[in-house]
Amino acid sequence: MSKNKSAIMDVYARFEETMVKGDGMYLFDANGKKYLDFYAGIAVNSIGHCHPHLIKAIQDQVENLMHISNIYHIEGQEKLAQRLTKSSFADVVFFANSGVEAMEGMIKLARRYHFINGNPEKWRVITVKGAFHGRSLATMAAANNPKYIEGFGPIVDGFDNVAFGDIDKIRNAINDKTAAILIEPILGEGGINVAGNDYLKALRKIADEFGLLLLLDEIQTGAGRTGKMWAHQWADIKPDAIAAAKGLGGGFPIGAILATNKAAKGMTHGVHGTTFGGNPLAMAASNAVMDIIEGKGFFDEICKNSTILLQKLDGLVNQYPDIFELTRGRGLMLGIKCRLDNDINNIDMVKCLKDNGLLTVAAADNMVRILPPLIMKNQHIDEAIAIIAKTAKQWH
Repeated sequence: MSKNKSAIMDVYARFEETMVKGDGMYLFDANGKKYLDFYAGIAVNSIGHCHPHLIKAIQDQVENLMHISNIYHIEGQEKLAQRLTKSSFADVVFFANSGVEAMEGMIKLARRYHFINGNPEKWRVITVKGAFHGRSLATMAAANNPKYIEGFGPIVDGFDNVAFGDIDKIRNAINDKTAAILIEPILGEGGINVAGNDYLKALRKIADEFGLLLLLDEIQTGAGRTGKMWAHQWADIKPDAIAAAKGLGGGFPIGAILATNKAAKGMTHGVHGTTFGGNPLAMAASNAVMDIIEGKGFFDEICKNSTILLQKLDGLVNQYPDIFELTRGRGLMLGIKCRLDNDINNIDMVKCLKDNGLLTVAAADNMVRILPPLIMKNQHIDEAIAIIAKTAKQWH
């Protein structure tokens, strides 16, 4: 192997910059260039970079205990589980290491639920087109995106994929083998497509009508991203289980399944587990994040600032209609769509924004995703809008 060839498996189309330091809303590369971070590691760095409270919690835990097997009680797990159930519909929590692990476990939960109820024939899950649930074999099959499943056949069976937003298509896909309906409250990778409140309510009603579980992928939408702890709370519904991750750890890897006692009745000793999930270090990190986002007025601040940000993004659409087409999203999970009919590609836009000092991330439907840390303030909004405007002018 050439000395100049990387030893890292080449599965990422990386930018050339190497980020070496983070501070609140900002990142710094190896050359000292400063960037306003409006993608937060794809909605992961929920309380910004190197938050002192998070750092202190991790440092204190490292000095005592980093890992212990789940055959022992882990104090931080109980504390975090109590906080998560209190903030939600759920009765119980299972801790994993990532969103995709939480998704896999939740799919297992749905199958096991019907098995334990004497209906082992019910094992299929209805999903929607444009979704993204992870890159394991099962979660790729659930989303059924040709871009991700190519070359990984045979595709895992058990998923029926229908059009997003069409209740009739959901209803028509139900058969004697259907166990659950699975959806993201906002399709993130799929172009910041918001599942409307009426749509989510209808899904809950259909699930109840046919004895199905309603499963929500809140990996990107949860932990305050939309201005409530969980995005489905805007629709005032209660799912049977959700998968959470990303912002829940503020940068430290964590995943979680939140479920009702009824939905989790089949998850008994020995049917599921993890080596690293729920380790003391992850629990300390997530509890520190919860300390911040549970603070008085925190969600109100997100809603206020996100409204201002969205209004100013809409202003850019009006100011540069040949560059931008529309905005979508909720809370601080937003997107601005580039004019593909004018050959404005979102990948190119993301790169130019980066070169001008603003970090964003692309999504489907030619969208630029805007996912700032939840601690964003007005001055950061103004700085971001100025950079986007500067970048739009460069196209003329």
